Amino acid sequence: MPDIASASKVDVRLVRPRDRHPTVFLMFRDLKVEEAMDVINDHDPSPLIQEMGRQFPGQFTSEYLEQGPDDWRVRVTRTASAHGNGQCCGSCGGQ
Repeated sequence: MPDIASASKVDVRLVRPRDRHPTVFLMFRDLKVEEAMDVINDHDPSPLIQEMGRQFPGQFTSEYLEQGPDDWRVRVTRTASAHGNGQCCGSCGGQ
């Protein structure tokens, strides 16, 4: 199985299309504030970034590092946690 993720990147070209967004969301949840990951894709990941905006409002920035035509790379940086953004789910007791 290919290594789709290393320390700071996730290559979603190696992931089944239906699993791409959930894979990125899982990776994002593991980032600490000020940590970043590069998302590598074979098309413009703007739908992913828009969905992240709905899932994680106010918690990240995104910056295009490469814009096609074959490869797209976006750096996603966590800028806040859910706790700091008033979106605590309560599962950790606010820790």
